[in-house]
Amino acid sequence: MSFLSNSLDRIKPSPTMAVTAKAAELKAAGKDVIGLGAGEPDFDTPDHIKDAAIAAIRAGDTKYTKVDGTPACKAAVIEKFQRENGLTFDASQITVNSGGKHTIYNAMMATLNPGDEVIIPTPYWVSYPDITLLAGGSPVFVNASIETGFKMTPEMLEAAITPKTKWLIFNSPSNPSGAAYTEAETRALGEVLMRHEHVWVFADDIYEHVVYEGFTFKTFAQVVPEIADRVLTMNGVAKAYAMTGWRIGYAGGDAKLIKAMAKVQSQSTSNPCSISQAATVAALTGTQDFLAERAAVFQGRRDMVVDMLNAAEGITCPMPEGAFYVYPSIAGCVGKSTPGGKVINTDEDFVTYILEEFGVAAVHGEAFGLSPHFRVSYATSTEALTKACNRIQDACSKLK
Repeated sequence: MSFLSNSLDRIKPSPTMAVTAKAAELKAAGKDVIGLGAGEPDFDTPDHIKDAAIAAIRAGDTKYTKVDGTPACKAAVIEKFQRENGLTFDASQITVNSGGKHTIYNAMMATLNPGDEVIIPTPYWVSYPDITLLAGGSPVFVNASIETGFKMTPEMLEAAITPKTKWLIFNSPSNPSGAAYTEAETRALGEVLMRHEHVWVFADDIYEHVVYEGFTFKTFAQVVPEIADRVLTMNGVAKAYAMTGWRIGYAGGDAKLIKAMAKVQSQSTSNPCSISQAATVAALTGTQDFLAERAAVFQGRRDMVVDMLNAAEGITCPMPEGAFYVYPSIAGCVGKSTPGGKVINTDEDFVTYILEEFGVAAVHGEAFGLSPHFRVSYATSTEALTKACNRIQDACSKLK
């Protein structure tokens, strides 16, 4: 009999974390490796946010807080949702958690029973299906391929819904594709859900502020207010505010659901870090000017990466509307052989090839549920991206 839980057999370690760890390991061994695996901005946390955290430490804000957030942090989240999304919540409808992943975990653990289904469009962020499985639910994948711009259509959604469906996970802009749904596209999905009152929406808005070329972001409950009472709107400070290590996510939704999520949290992590909550107040209520400035930098990197990858033999790279990833197809590389004679049969073969032979660490598409692709994060310096894309072009030119 195994000492370990059978639940572990349903999930796998995070592939994105594994690639980042592998790149770090190779660098430590003296290899010249450019890491494009991590979804982590290379910008620093703004000083006014750091100062708020330091002030909180000096003020003695180092004790336990309310399980799912301090009154001040919840108030800042309420203000943010009203100011930026036109959503009105009270404190009983807000939860603050130890990162966005924690918010997803709490929601799924609080709601899923064996046999419950969660609709997850592919390509998906790697943790959605595994958290669903860990909570006892069943992922139902909807293939939103390169032909549909990596976006699920209303027809696809309708076909995926069954009496067992409990959630739709809706991530826009998307990790890994960067695809962002327009207001009209979101509305069309919402009209499908109006006919299926048993289905809830988990709206993952973590890349809300990383959009390009005048794209107007609107969250699901804002676009489809008719079903707002069954939408959980999640966001966080990790990506836009360069606070990945601070570990704060938050959400607004039905008070009964929020209470249930707090119950889960009370028996797992208890409260999020008190210092990080003070920093989040400063992030959400302080100046927001730098958000557009950083998005402009990301857009410049995106344009360069898309152009350079499309110049590589066998690669097709769509132009994403948001986030800081591209999700190129390597269909034109499949079946070719490396200089060492190894055949590229899968996208995992491809990323192994560019890592081992050319020192570029990226994540294979199978990890996100859609092959043959790979994900490149351009949340790193222009210099590193240029060098990495040149290496990928060289790698592709050597395939025969």
